[in-house]
Amino acid sequence: MSDSVVPVEVRNILATSAGAAVFLGGDDKVFVIYVDHAVGAAINMLLQGTPKPRPQTHDLFGEVIEALGAEVKRVVISDFSDTVYFARLIIEMQNEVSQLKRIEIDARPSDSIALAVYANAPIYVAAHVWEAVEDMSMVLKKMEESGEGSMGA
Repeated sequence: MSDSVVPVEVRNILATSAGAAVFLGGDDKVFVIYVDHAVGAAINMLLQGTPKPRPQTHDLFGEVIEALGAEVKRVVISDFSDTVYFARLIIEMQNEVSQLKRIEIDARPSDSIALAVYANAPIYVAAHVWEAVEDMSMVLKKMEESGEGSMGA
């Protein structure tokens, strides 16, 4: 992986009045992507290993990828415009003559994050996005200390 991306992890998921805030980052910086409540809950359930009575969309798509002999290799939060983030889902598989086939799919960051958590795949942020996002480390710390809105990630 080149220096043009920064590895991140899901640090926490907090409920908001409009859905959920997914905090991504590391020890030095954290930023937030807002997602709808259902996707936030799905990511949280995946992180917690919570059994579900029926597969959700992310489970279904993850199982289809696995059944095809492919795997989610990584997710890259690749860009943003205004308040909208963009992501790339990178999937790899061996074809019938054992050649590596890699595909990149334009996807919502929320879906990409859920699939990365499902597949235990790394999440990266493009360096130009990382440099531009506001550091929300203190906000996350205050919310975690107060127990405000936590979905339990």
